[in-house]
Amino acid sequence: MQVKLLVEGGSMKPGPALSQKLGPMGINLNQVIQSVNEATKSFEGLKVPVELDVNPSTKKFDVKVFSPPVSELLKRELKIEKGSGIQKKMQVANASIEQVISVAKMKYQNLLAKNLKAAVKSVVGTCMTLGVLVENKSPAEVEKEIDAGKYDKEIKSESTQTPQDKKESMDAYFSELKAKQEKALKQEQAAAEAAKEAAATAAGTTATTTPVAEKKEEKAEPASKTEKPKK
Repeated sequence: MQVKLLVEGGSMKPGPALSQKLGPMGINLNQVIQSVNEATKSFEGLKVPVELDVNPSTKKFDVKVFSPPVSELLKRELKIEKGSGIQKKMQVANASIEQVISVAKMKYQNLLAKNLKAAVKSVVGTCMTLGVLVENKSPAEVEKEIDAGKYDKEIKSESTQTPQDKKESMDAYFSELKAKQEKALKQEQAAAEAAKEAAATAAGTTATTTPVAEKKEEKAEPASKTEKPKK
């Protein structure tokens, strides 16, 4: 029997899902957790796919560890906690092509890519999902550049170390961009709050003026009944 899990590297804890799957078979859960944590300790801080091959008869099990998802490897490489929920408005990091190649090499065997270049392009696609720039550009633009062969030299040499001067330049670019994005987001939020307050004020004004108008109409009606016909 195979049981697939996604665990925190080196920090798996008991849970109802695992108990429901292994408990009825009489498998020692503490032994499973210890074995999984030992096997995944090198991926500390990352979500790691794990497969347990369990033999219900002998109550023995084997632990197979797969490399973490590309998104998790990118977050560790770029030192970010999570991706952007608003990719079009806010970018969370700026990856060099060398960092992308580093992640692609770690995931190459699991990406079903025909070569490293295809794997690099696949990782760039994940950058788009996370809201991560690549080489100061949108991932979509970099994908086209990869197809055009712009990064063939770095990919063929499997470069994984970003030159210091390039890193400093990219950091400066992203720092400036981040400040602009945060300013624009604050302005947008302020405008939304102002519009909300204006709508609430308008609704309140309508609520207070409507009864007055109705009252005036009520007063005007009796006056018309007592008016004498003109000769």
